[in-house]
Amino acid sequence: MPTIIKNLTVTFPTLAGPVYAVRDISFTIPDSKTVAIVGESGCGKSVTAHSIVGLNPSCETRGSILFNDADLLKLDEKAMRSVRGRDIAMVFQNPMTSLNPTMRIGKQIAEGIRRHRSANRKQALTQAAEMLKLVGIDPARINHYPHQFSGGMRQRVMIAIALACHPQLLIADEPTTALDVDTQEQILTLIKKLQKQLKMSMIFITHNLKLIEGLCDEVIVMYAGKIVETGTVDKIFSSPIHPYTQALLGAIPKSGKPLQTIAGQPPDMHTSLAGCPFCPRCPHAMKICQREEPPSFCWLEVNNE
Repeated sequence: MPTIIKNLTVTFPTLAGPVYAVRDISFTIPDSKTVAIVGESGCGKSVTAHSIVGLNPSCETRGSILFNDADLLKLDEKAMRSVRGRDIAMVFQNPMTSLNPTMRIGKQIAEGIRRHRSANRKQALTQAAEMLKLVGIDPARINHYPHQFSGGMRQRVMIAIALACHPQLLIADEPTTALDVDTQEQILTLIKKLQKQLKMSMIFITHNLKLIEGLCDEVIVMYAGKIVETGTVDKIFSSPIHPYTQALLGAIPKSGKPLQTIAGQPPDMHTSLAGCPFCPRCPHAMKICQREEPPSFCWLEVNNE
């Protein structure tokens, strides 16, 4: 079944006042498809992902997240623990801070298997070895510690942990940020292969649009906590409508051409925004943009008509 996010709003209380991190967004993650969420740092990408797996405990969250006929926002922590890691798994940005440096990698992979699959220690370690092989690591290294692996290998371990219970939905939160270009390509190829092999749905979060070509089926572009444009990868790259999407695509490095940047700064997320939040940075802004917010452009709706 598809995962449906409806009218999700996430607000963080701070001493300086509430931070409106995500502002009334709705989207669907189709079965066995990969949806990219893209945008600058601070636009609400990771907060959205953390809301799906219940990792924003200190915030006020409204709306609904429908997964397997249940609203995840209405589940208590005990019920969420049974979903998190088993049905929905997440790969974080930095594997060195996500892995326990004092625990052998085999035990870290086996931990989730024992919790969610009721396997004994021996069975869990056997399955952990199989997961290592699946992500391209020699199972003989099952008793090694995280510091004995390179950055790319540690990220493979994180992927093995996330996939150990064969989740229905995988969330990859900028999984290649700390890696060199060659290792990035290896990890992206691995993620794409495993997503198709295991027939998972996936959310791929990135600020780099270049990474989503050939990996994702649909794209959600976020700015200032809101969705400004959605569509298939082909449509977003060939016919972007929103000026912010156009600016992101223009900022992709091109051989022999000067790097383009987006002028200005993102808006203050402590304030309630009037009009289009991208207006102060937009080269096409008009007076009406200061008063009225444009609709979220959706190529998916156009394609379905």
